[in-house]
This record gives sequence, structure tokens and C-alpha cells, in this order.
Amino acid sequence: MTANRSDRRDSTFRICFIGLMAAIACVSNYISIPFFASRFHVGNAVCVLCGLLLGPASGFLAAGIGNGLFDIIGGYGLEFIITFINKGAIALVTGLIAYKTARKTKLEKADYVRIVIGCVVGALTYTALYLLKSFIQLRYVRGLSFEDTLSIDGVTISGIWSTMATKGIASLTNAAFAFIVAPILYSALHPALRHAGLFEKM
Repeated sequence: MTANRSDRRDSTFRICFIGLMAAIACVSNYISIPFFASRFHVGNAVCVLCGLLLGPASGFLAAGIGNGLFDIIGGYGLEFIITFINKGAIALVTGLIAYKTARKTKLEKADYVRIVIGCVVGALTYTALYLLKSFIQLRYVRGLSFEDTLSIDGVTISGIWSTMATKGIASLTNAAFAFIVAPILYSALHPALRHAGLFEKM
């Protein structure tokens, strides 16, 4: 009976922590500055951190829900579904590399190289998905063909590649910030959480 009660407490704690990280992920998107055709923000770094703190599955939920909620609040309509998947993928890939490649449930200092690799690949995964989404929107949703010379919403077919380039620069900058900052944040938070006995509950 005691074990079952303890398991329920741990499950409740994990759900609460997923909610907390989702809230942080949502709010982090408001910390941004315009950057070329996109914006520079700390949101991706928080998504990477979700994967490190919560693992692939729970991290996916926290990052996806938080960023999807940001889209809903911002009035982006059904695009929140794409955001849920793309942002969640950052945490999913990060967590899979950091944890599952070594079949671990907890990360230690000795795992730092794998943690960094997970952060880099996770952040770059979003860049790839973001650029794919941008191309599909420009090429197909707006209905441009490679023979078009007219401008649709200010973008000509010849301008798609320049737009993709500027978006790519912004996204790669966010990715670099994410895989540099997230391991540092994790290294600072992990000992504190473990010392408080909270990390074992996640």
C-alpha cells in the first residue's frame, strides 16, 4: 500500500513538473527580438531543457503543449498543431539521444558528451522541420509555381530561396543558442533538483 501511494505521488509530481515546464516553454517565446524574416528567442533552449530534465516522452509533451499554447494565445489558429509536433520533436530527439542511446533513466556527469550531442541534434531537428514547413507554406499553401513571376503576399517564387535563407539564419542562431545554453542550465539545475530529492521523482 505504501509503495502504491509513493508511486501515485511520483506520478503526480511528474505531471505537475510537465505542466511547469510547459508553462515556462510558453512564456519563453515572449522573450524575443526580431531577426531578419524571423525572430530570436529562448524558446528552443527551453524545449531542449525539457528533453534533458524529463526525458523524451514527457519532454515532448511539455515542449509541445507549452509552445502550442503560445500559438493559441497568439491567434495562430490550427498552426498550433504543427508547432506542437515540431517543438515537441526538439525535446523528443534530445531525450532519445541523452537517455535511450545508453538505455539510461537518469543522467550523470559522465554522460555530458551524449547530453551535448543530444542538445545539438535536437535543436537542429527543429531547424530542419521549421525550414520544411516554411517551404511548404511558400511553395504550396500560397500556390506559387516555379513559373510564377507575380508576387503573392510580397514573396515571388524567385524570392522563396532568399526568404528561406534568412529564416534559416535566424533558426540556426536559435539552435546554436539552444544547444549552448541548455546544457549549462541543465548542469546548474540537475544538482539542485537531485539534492532536494526531486529529480528522482521525475
